[in-house]
Amino acid sequence: MNARTIMIQGATSDAGKSTLVAALCRWLVRQEVRVAPFKPQNMALNSAVTGDGGEIGRAQAVQAQAARLAPHTDMNPVLIKPNSDTGAQVIIHGHAIGNMEALEYHAYKNTARAAVLESHRRLSAQYSVVVVEGAGSPAEINLRAGDIANMGFAEAVDCPVILIADIDRGGVFAHLVGTLALLSASEQARVAGFVINRFRGDLALLQPGLDWLEQHTGKPVIGVLPYLRDLHLEAEDAVPPSSPLPCRERVRERVEVSVEKLRVVVPVLPHISNHTDFDPLRLHPQLDFSFIALGEAIPAADLIILPGSKAVRNDLDSLREAGWEGAIRRHLRYGGKLIGICGGLQMLGQSIHDPLGLEGEAGSSTGLGLLELSTTLQAEKQLRNVRGMLMLEGAPVSGYEIHAGVSAGRALQHPAVQLEHGADGTISPDGAISPDGAISPDGAISPDGTISSDGQILATYLHGLFESSAATDALLRWAGLREAATPDYRARREADLERLADAVEQYLDTAQLRELFALEEMSCAN
Repeated sequence: MNARTIMIQGATSDAGKSTLVAALCRWLVRQEVRVAPFKPQNMALNSAVTGDGGEIGRAQAVQAQAARLAPHTDMNPVLIKPNSDTGAQVIIHGHAIGNMEALEYHAYKNTARAAVLESHRRLSAQYSVVVVEGAGSPAEINLRAGDIANMGFAEAVDCPVILIADIDRGGVFAHLVGTLALLSASEQARVAGFVINRFRGDLALLQPGLDWLEQHTGKPVIGVLPYLRDLHLEAEDAVPPSSPLPCRERVRERVEVSVEKLRVVVPVLPHISNHTDFDPLRLHPQLDFSFIALGEAIPAADLIILPGSKAVRNDLDSLREAGWEGAIRRHLRYGGKLIGICGGLQMLGQSIHDPLGLEGEAGSSTGLGLLELSTTLQAEKQLRNVRGMLMLEGAPVSGYEIHAGVSAGRALQHPAVQLEHGADGTISPDGAISPDGAISPDGAISPDGTISSDGQILATYLHGLFESSAATDALLRWAGLREAATPDYRARREADLERLADAVEQYLDTAQLRELFALEEMSCAN
């Protein structure tokens, strides 16, 4: 089988590429088409663990859900995770091959290109349609040489391109026409049409512009997607606003009812990773949740959560410089609760060692010293999908681990979570923790993290901790919210994917889409 491949590229970053790919995947599933998402190259610190034991961008995992598939490393063969202003960890087919500076990676692109085309060939052999997401914009002319993320890929596999632009940020016609103008003649020819995203207002007022765009470019406008209020899809990388509400409503809500809500804050570390962990809390109606930039005043809170990090020692330095160490100690003195997730767990310990320089310059750092444990970063990253039981109230919990650090110490004698060994056919944890906190041979149950002896601090390597309603209820009650009632986050994500497919049906020209995806030919073939 040779799949029909269609690529979605954006006139700008955050134009809606990830959302449109997810929408088209779910719409195609409704047409009973076997479809897979694909992103050749992704630069993001939000990632997910796949069933074949690797990691891919979080957005591609959501797109896989839209296609009703299990995430696979072929869906995102090249993942770049920045750990400095000029360097990043490079992940090929789900596994880290090392750190590279920007110019070094530029020279490596031919090798990465081979991995991209290999994954695309495998997906094309298994599915009828592959919907591809570009990265950034194809008009970034400084990155055109050796491109594997946008038109370079489209040219290599000879696929048509839909160009999407965000009207909400303004200048949508300039974005589309300007992008088209900066493409080569062959690249312009493969642009099959435009989609305008996040439109608010009366479409009749936009119609003259759409008519001009079609006449000026000779390309059809496939449709105009509206601004879908309260739509939630996990962000590819950028930290979202603290609340999904519009700004004016957010301010009013906090003035009126914040007294009744549990106050939760998360510092935005320079290299924060998997901040999608907190999406269920951002959407929680009983919480006053805030991401706090390190330069902002540190507000009073009931619960502080230290997130994951791609450069833990550097981010710990930044946290200290911004005054968070003193604020955390003061928070604990007054009875506040504290959670550390992954890199946050490591920061709470006594020391962090990076002898191989995996996240920057080799060396060691003194941790916050709030937990009796130390962490050493190792070359082999631990990638696991897991499930188990939260020690608070015995609540069921599931999620994933992505970390190079191995922690040991007496604090781990009092675990936060008991993980089932090899649950759901996933890669099983390395083993249980012995009484002295060291790693021991394989066991049926694998403890994870710790709860401090005074009950104020909980730390875990488990990402996705808050996706379980029962576990989140238990954690919020522990933090002081007596009548916790957490919405079903997974059901919300599924409902929003259905809502996106509805938008495709209602606002895009499905006749054009059916022709573009060659759906009639597939029907005849079947």
